Amino acid sequence: QAQLVESGGGLVQAGGSLTLSCLASTIIVSDSSMAWYRQAPGKQRELVASIDPVFSGSAANYADSVKVRFTISRDNAKNTVYLQMNNLKPEDTARYYCNTLPNHNWGQGTQVTVSS
Repeated sequence: QAQLVESGGGLVQAGGSLTLSCLASTIIVSDSSMAWYRQAPGKQRELVASIDPVFSGSAANYADSVKVRFTISRDNAKNTVYLQMNNLKPEDTARYYCNTLPNHNWGQGTQVTVSS
């Protein structure tokens, strides 16, 4: 099972930026489909962004709500996946999680709060 530790969340004003990190152990992120999810209070967890393994071309996909504003990337040497979030909106407020596709164990996530 993958062990994933998310970090980088915080409080930011609307229009600001944050970069989330997901440090993986027991799996190799370059060989895995990786994804970022988020869950807002009272809502279901939703897929925000994903990236294919290197051997599949590393294609990235995004939810319509975050296209253009968010970028998923990977540092293979650090075995870490990132989510660069720009032009943040209050509706981006949620707890963010990373995971493999298909999913393994969920980590603790990291809280992102965007004030208006």
